[in-house]
Amino acid sequence: MTAKVQKKSFWQQYGNLILILGGILIGALIGVVAPSFGTTIKPIGDIFLNLLFTIVVPLVFVSIASAVGTMANMKRLGKILGSTIGVFIFTGIIASICVLVWINFFSPSAGTSIEMTTTEMGEAKSAAELLVSSLTVTDFPELWTKSNMLPLIIFAIIFGFCVSACGGQESAVGKILTNLNDIIMKFVGVIMYIAPLGLGAYFANLVATYGPEIIGDYGRSMLVYYPLCLLYGVIFFPLYAFMSGGKKAVVAMVKNIFPPAITAFATQSSAATIPVNKEACDNIGVPKDISDLVLPMGCTMHMDGSVLSSITKIVFLYGIFGLEFSGVGTIAMSIVVAILSAFVLSGAPGGGLVGEMLIVSMFGFPAEAFPIIATLGFLFDPAATCLNSSGDTIASMMVTRLVEGKDWLNKKLAGNKEVTE
Repeated sequence: MTAKVQKKSFWQQYGNLILILGGILIGALIGVVAPSFGTTIKPIGDIFLNLLFTIVVPLVFVSIASAVGTMANMKRLGKILGSTIGVFIFTGIIASICVLVWINFFSPSAGTSIEMTTTEMGEAKSAAELLVSSLTVTDFPELWTKSNMLPLIIFAIIFGFCVSACGGQESAVGKILTNLNDIIMKFVGVIMYIAPLGLGAYFANLVATYGPEIIGDYGRSMLVYYPLCLLYGVIFFPLYAFMSGGKKAVVAMVKNIFPPAITAFATQSSAATIPVNKEACDNIGVPKDISDLVLPMGCTMHMDGSVLSSITKIVFLYGIFGLEFSGVGTIAMSIVVAILSAFVLSGAPGGGLVGEMLIVSMFGFPAEAFPIIATLGFLFDPAATCLNSSGDTIASMMVTRLVEGKDWLNKKLAGNKEVTE
């Protein structure tokens, strides 16, 4: 029998991306030429974002609990979790090295003059308190919020283990979780129908409200940070994809990476991008049990863009306060603090404030540093979130390579070919 591969048309492959890009571009133009109207349509963007936020918590819990609870091979689960942590640390270190090299050529604070303002800052948490609050919550209802994603992930993994120990996929709860996962993904598909309209309205208000703040004393740091993010994405994302599965993996990544990248840039939320990342992983061929674990964990733990941002902000503060950023101890501490601050970020916009307070307290900067670094955090957030979230899809591909071997993509493509024969 002659194999007949069903190829997607141009519109089937890129139509959704074109609509989303078109919505964002139109929204940005509205924000520039008619800012009052851009502010007026803000509720449309808020509705879309709120719909994504409300589905994120059940999506994370059900996808992880279902993946763990219905996995018969516990050895495979351990390999997935271990590979995930390893990939996150590996790319985080690479990002740290990149930004440290970059800022040696381009100082983010050169030529910047900022008026110091006195701001009261809350008492910083100790390392132990940060560890406890990052991994756990004090009451069950607190789990069901996007602000506590890491505790929710841990709870879901433990819950999944217990489901597996009590019958797994054949148990009543296992069947319910599988069905719920299908329902939630269908729900996500319904939400994404209004993505072009919602993101367009959200971006119109964003440009109308904050556009002027992008120009000024912070412009130098943005001219340093944004090209760095672009170079990191252009150079290392294809490299990571190639490591995961060769040239075919690079092609698959390029075809599917833009929807999550654009959604993350526009919403500035890793959590809101999980459903779009999930669709990208499915299109690429990442196994469901891997993407169901890697994507939610990546939402709070895989933060290459935030690592780039944190070290840039640290160097910026050193320059502002007339200090020299040098020495092995200072550089090593900046890497540790950058990765740690990235790990404690929530998936919601503005979640970086916790990480920024950690930077100020651990480096001993005065309280005046906090409003400065918070402003930088806001300006850096779109690009940082874009790298963070789109990188989760590539991390899923790298984990698949470690779990299933170097020919995982070829096997997936061969399987798709057989289906169409």
